Amino acid sequence: MKKILLAIVGVGMLLSCERALFERDKASNDPLVNFDYLWNEVDKKYSYFQLKGIDWNIVRDTLRQKLSNQSTEFELFDVLAEMLNTLRDDHTNLISPFNVSRFNVELQKPANFNARTVEKYYIPNGWITGPFFHDFLAGGQVGYIRYSSFMSSFSGQQLDFVLSRYKDTKGLILDLRSNGGGSIFNVPLLLSRFTTERLLAGYTITRNGPNHTDFGPRENFFITPDGDVKYLKPVIVLIDRGSYSATTFFAVLSLALPNLTLMGDTTGGGGGLPNGGQLPNGWRYRFSVSQLLDLQGNNYAEDGVPPQIPASFDWNDLTRDEIIERALQELL
Repeated sequence: MKKILLAIVGVGMLLSCERALFERDKASNDPLVNFDYLWNEVDKKYSYFQLKGIDWNIVRDTLRQKLSNQSTEFELFDVLAEMLNTLRDDHTNLISPFNVSRFNVELQKPANFNARTVEKYYIPNGWITGPFFHDFLAGGQVGYIRYSSFMSSFSGQQLDFVLSRYKDTKGLILDLRSNGGGSIFNVPLLLSRFTTERLLAGYTITRNGPNHTDFGPRENFFITPDGDVKYLKPVIVLIDRGSYSATTFFAVLSLALPNLTLMGDTTGGGGGLPNGGQLPNGWRYRFSVSQLLDLQGNNYAEDGVPPQIPASFDWNDLTRDEIIERALQELL
């Protein structure tokens, strides 16, 4: 009898556990539960509400009504993606097993870079040293260096070689157009070759409270000279809307170096470092939790860093890169 009673109790406990597990799983997949969770996480931690003039309460009231507890996972994804895209921030994504949301800031403005034009008409015999594609322009008077992604690491020896090759030029063109970013640690490594003194170049602040205006103290961002080879002559840095994230960091920090000049179009932004987590249903998300400031405290990193010399690519003539031509005028 005891064994029978124990068996009955055991079955009852098992059924209770299964019921609790089923109810928990059902709750975690509830579209409204997941909507509220993500909205609250962004509300507590996102860093650019005030700068962008976003009314997050209106976003909630407008989009939550598109869902019910009967909504499909695809309908939930579309609504959550729409909610995140109101932030206009390519560091903000929703990652599900079947799709990834993105804003695509680069598509908001005309493109200003055509790789085929550069390779065919400017440096058809360009050298490839690690991630750098480079060669001489203007009869050897100017060096051109294309760095297409801060995701691509480089060694000190590679950078020594590239900069040494152009030591006798009048100036450099550093092309960061359509450089979507990557590792922020590559930014000071590259900037360190254009100065001989340690410079305070910018600040970061991080959201740290429930109010949209709650931020911690400024954290200094220094550029420290490094490496065996420096280049201290004029450097024209080419940027456009495709210059995002780490490239926007580079653009902001370069303003502290007097020999660097930004040319082209406004960068795509991405000055806020992303952080994230997991929704109750297991999907992952990320969004910007910090801000990047220049030395004057200007916070235009998320809306993009404007060029000091504007220039645009003319897509009617693909044999010519007007932005490179404008840079050559500055350097010669």
